[in-house]
Amino acid sequence: MSKIWHKHYDAGVPSEISTDEYSSINDVIEIGFNKFKSNPAFHNMGTTLSYQDIEVLSRKFASYLQNDLKLKKGDRVALMMPNILQYPVALFGVLRAGMIAVNVNPLYTARELEHQLKDAEVSTIVLFANSAHVLEKILPKTPVKNIILTEIGDMLKFPKNYIVNFVIKKVKKMVPDYKLSNTKSFLDCLSQGNADAFKKPEVKLSDIAFLQYTGGTTGVAKGAILTHKNIVSNMVQARAWIKNFITDGKEIIITPLPLYHIFSLTANCFVFNSIGALNVLITNPRDIPGFVKELQKWKFTAITGVNTLFNGLLNNQEFCKLDFSHLKVTLGGGMAVQKVVADRWKQVTNRPLIEAYGLTETSPAACINPMTLKDYNGYIGLPIPSTDVEIKDDDGKSLPQGEIGEICIRGPQVMDGYWKRPEETAKVMTSDGFFKTGDLGIMTEEGYVKIVDRKKDMILVSGFNVYPNELEDVITQHPKILECAAIGVPDEKSGEIVKIFVVKKDESLTEDEVIKFCREQLTSYKVPRQVEFRKELPKSNVGKILRKDLRPAPKS
Repeated sequence: MSKIWHKHYDAGVPSEISTDEYSSINDVIEIGFNKFKSNPAFHNMGTTLSYQDIEVLSRKFASYLQNDLKLKKGDRVALMMPNILQYPVALFGVLRAGMIAVNVNPLYTARELEHQLKDAEVSTIVLFANSAHVLEKILPKTPVKNIILTEIGDMLKFPKNYIVNFVIKKVKKMVPDYKLSNTKSFLDCLSQGNADAFKKPEVKLSDIAFLQYTGGTTGVAKGAILTHKNIVSNMVQARAWIKNFITDGKEIIITPLPLYHIFSLTANCFVFNSIGALNVLITNPRDIPGFVKELQKWKFTAITGVNTLFNGLLNNQEFCKLDFSHLKVTLGGGMAVQKVVADRWKQVTNRPLIEAYGLTETSPAACINPMTLKDYNGYIGLPIPSTDVEIKDDDGKSLPQGEIGEICIRGPQVMDGYWKRPEETAKVMTSDGFFKTGDLGIMTEEGYVKIVDRKKDMILVSGFNVYPNELEDVITQHPKILECAAIGVPDEKSGEIVKIFVVKKDESLTEDEVIKFCREQLTSYKVPRQVEFRKELPKSNVGKILRKDLRPAPKS
């Protein structure tokens, strides 16, 4: 619990936080607008918007939603865009108008998009043209009445806006044909929106800010109800954790993870925006050479990402030549940070890769390693202020320190439940207010938490628990392996055996070499019995390896 670590780790971090000074996320946003008016707020593809720019543009968009579309407080507005300047303008506009933001992955299939729009009862969607053909397929089946379209380059400076849009559409042909009637251009909405006509609604901490969808890997995606209090609490908790390592109005944070993802949304967009930082938005982080070229332009002080992203950067020679002298904070989350990646990051940047842990349902931060950490320690960190973490057994009883059980979290950042799904909410919430994460872990005497694995990913070999995270962490230390994923496959003798999927760093790597290395590093029952080489591994939109997509489909 937070009280445990406070005795061991102080660094000026309080054990409890208060959100009394804010009535909503909007309060935090607007204080930042006033305090950092002339500071740069967001940058993308050569164009920078100041805090004053964002204030005016988001107020215009809020006014358009209120006065032109006649939307009311609490209406759901979907945002379906990558990291482009339109996203923060639309996001802040939706929130300032008292409406509920529904973040949508722009890579969704028609089936996934239909489910989310119907489930959240979305009346209005802001989307970029590259995804318009997907909406076209399912629009009649949804409650969507208003479609606001934008192209990637719309908010860039002239003539780059025209050039980018032309190249994306005509040269790279990344905008499939679509037919949607009665659409409105995002730029027209901003032109039409009367900033002076904006009516500031009364928004309370108890009001819903987001329906943030999650759980698609285990079935139908569910909307986590995140209130203004949830997000404000997590902002205050995170700021308390890093305050001695940052300077208001001076930070430059690199934002490669999409802002529609909860990690980037809270950490980059809200926390760093509230301290007057500049967010450098990376639209396509999978283009590592292009990403590195952008990094060369900045004396960046912070970056967030997932293990696979950091690994990709470290395997780029130009990245390793960058100037890291200004870097203060590297935060890894979303999936387990592997030792080999963390060690290499420290070697290249001379800065530690700090692992953090959270979930959509916890807004997301629950545990973060100390900012004073020098080297990778294998833990996901300590509970942040006002957060209780307990390790519980299947009956909900707290386990002694050092014993493996389910990580359970209680704090002001924990969601109000799943939208319109009381039965699903009951499955994950305990009577005393803990959220059951589905992650297996242990806690040390000092309060450090270590993830052993996801419950559903655990492999059972002849009665012995085998945890994929451990295997992957060990196997990726082989110098010829770029990345890997481990799953369990059925076996008549032992119930399950370990199978690994490997992406080579060196084409000379053989299956025998992999097995030999594993035998040297792992107990016999953990050694993979099957090795499959792949050119790449399936990943989520933020680069998290999807083990579920590696498992064979169940036989009908």
